Amino acid sequence: MQNVQPTEVPAGAQLIDVRENDEWATVHAEGATHIPMSEITGRIQEIDPDRDIYVICHLGGRSAQVCQYLENSLGWDVINVEGGTDKWEADDLPVVRD
Repeated sequence: MQNVQPTEVPAGAQLIDVRENDEWATVHAEGATHIPMSEITGRIQEIDPDRDIYVICHLGGRSAQVCQYLENSLGWDVINVEGGTDKWEADDLPVVRD
């Protein structure tokens, strides 16, 4: 698993946010796709394995777990966004607030 800082995520990247619904509703990275960690296995078809897969959560712990699952179970190369949405927002990257 590769780890990157939020500022290293390219514009238009496939960014999967694995936080829970209430966290997503509060704030999320602009352009992210919301698939809560608890729903990953049932919604795996929503992730395009032919594109780089960036995974983000609140701080980076849950996203690292999802990355390990995707690598170990499916053999996909995935990229964990270290610092998560907190760091994304602190780096003044675009967010959406509901």
